[in-house]
Amino acid sequence: MAFKHLLHALALLVLGLMPQSAGAGPLQIVGFGDSLMAGYQLAPGDRFTNQLEKALRDKGFDVSVANAGVSGDTTSGGLARLDWSVPDGTALVILEFGGNDMLRGIDPALVDKNLDAMLARLKERDIPVLLAGMVAAPNLGHAYGEAFGTIYPRLAEKYGVPLYPFFLDGVAGNSALQLEDAMHPNAAGVKRIVEGILPMVEKAVSTLQTKS
Repeated sequence: MAFKHLLHALALLVLGLMPQSAGAGPLQIVGFGDSLMAGYQLAPGDRFTNQLEKALRDKGFDVSVANAGVSGDTTSGGLARLDWSVPDGTALVILEFGGNDMLRGIDPALVDKNLDAMLARLKERDIPVLLAGMVAAPNLGHAYGEAFGTIYPRLAEKYGVPLYPFFLDGVAGNSALQLEDAMHPNAAGVKRIVEGILPMVEKAVSTLQTKS
């Protein structure tokens, strides 16, 4: 009888653990943005999402970082494809948009409106966000630069999301870290971006794992 009770207890233990085991798996992160996220002219392993995933895994985090970047995308394009680019089950979105809007001189008010709508939609879906900022090129003038520069801090405060102020920090203006177009990062440039943003991503992932 004691043996039967032992088998019964073991069976209950296994059954109790099965749902947890079946649901276990890497934390799903989505890099959602434009060519900077997509990895313009870079080999797959050199792209931001790939390098970030490796950096996080090297630190012991069980994560998967999906690449939902589209070269040439503006904030309008990102807003239009948000729901199918960020699938259900996503644990964290790294939101990186605005560079193409800026290069085209699109009204900062529209950029603000689109990013606001994206953040609102992700909040509605209960998906945490790390917002990656952009700055305007000096040749667009002081007024444009000032208006553009206020977008990201204001929205980060409004939605209570962490802000990495400038996605290209340490890369912009450094030819050794850029492709020949002097705009997009090369593999070394992406490594620099990952090094810069990694502490914020680590903190976000650690918080999510603590809550789960």
